[in-house]
Amino acid sequence: VKVYIDPFTYEDPNEAVREFAKEIDISCVKIEEVIGAGEFGEVCRGRLKLPGRREIFVAIKTLKVGYTERQRRDFLSEASIMGQFDHPNIIHLEGVVTKSRPVMIITEFMENCALDSFLRLNDGQFTVIQLVGMLRGIAAGMKYLSEMNYVHRDLAARNILVNSNLVCKVSDFGLSRFLEDDPADPTYTSSLGGKIPIRWTAPEAIAYRKFTSASDVWSYGIVMWEVMSYGERPYWDMSNQDVINAVEQDYRLPPPMDCPTALHQLMLDCWVRDRNLRPKFAQIVNTLDKLIRNAASLKVIA
Repeated sequence: VKVYIDPFTYEDPNEAVREFAKEIDISCVKIEEVIGAGEFGEVCRGRLKLPGRREIFVAIKTLKVGYTERQRRDFLSEASIMGQFDHPNIIHLEGVVTKSRPVMIITEFMENCALDSFLRLNDGQFTVIQLVGMLRGIAAGMKYLSEMNYVHRDLAARNILVNSNLVCKVSDFGLSRFLEDDPADPTYTSSLGGKIPIRWTAPEAIAYRKFTSASDVWSYGIVMWEVMSYGERPYWDMSNQDVINAVEQDYRLPPPMDCPTALHQLMLDCWVRDRNLRPKFAQIVNTLDKLIRNAASLKVIA
C-alpha cells in the first residue's frame, strides 16, 4: 500500500521535489498564453514536447521573480505532493523546471478549467446522469487520496478541473492559501493557525482543526450541492459566522432545483455531525455507481 509522504517532513524540501517530480528541460516547454493568476505567479497554457513523446498541451504555473527561498519551497511543495499521485481523477504532474528561471510546475491541461465557473457558464445544459458522472469521478479521486492517507482540506468545485471529455480531476495541492491572508477574498477566513474555507469545511475542522478524510467527505457533500445547483454559492449570501451558527443548529442546505432525492440524501449523509457516521469515499463511489446503473432511481426529485 502506497502512503502519501508530507514533503515538509524532509530535512531538505528540495529532496522531496527530486524524489517525486521529474525535472523537465526548459527547451521542451513552449509557453503560449496566460490563462490565470496563481498564488505565486502566472498560470499559462503551453505545449510540452518530451523526447520520444508526442507534443501535448500543458498548464504551466510559474513562480514570480523576487521570491524568497521559503516561497520557492512552498510553491514546489505542490509538485512534491502531486507527483506522488497516479489516478485518472487526480490532476497529473508532468514535471518541474527548477534548473532555469522562472521555476515552473507543469501539469496536464484541462480545457474547461475550474468546475464551478464551468457549471455557471453551462447552467442547465447537462443531464442528471452527466452531473452524477462528474460527481462519481470526483469521489473516485477522493477515494484514492483517502487510501493514500492524504487529507485535501480544500475540496470545493473551484479546485476541481474539467477536461474536454467532462472528466473531473481533483487539483490544488498547494498549502500556501492556508497561510497567507487575502482581505479581498473572504473565502479563506483566518482563525488560529491558518485559514479555512468556512462554507466547505466540516464543523469539527472549523472548531478544533480536526482535518480528516471524514472532514473531506463533508466538503464533498458541499461539492455535490455545487454541482447539482450549477455552481451556486453554498449558503448564498450568508456571512461566514451565520453559516457556522446555522450548521451548528443543524441547518443543512436544501436540495437544489430538480435534484434527485437520492442525491440530496447522500449530501445529508455527508453532513452528519458525528464524523464517524459519515460515509467513506468508497461507499460514496458505490452509491453513485448504483444510481448510475439504475437511472430510474434518479427520477424521484427532492
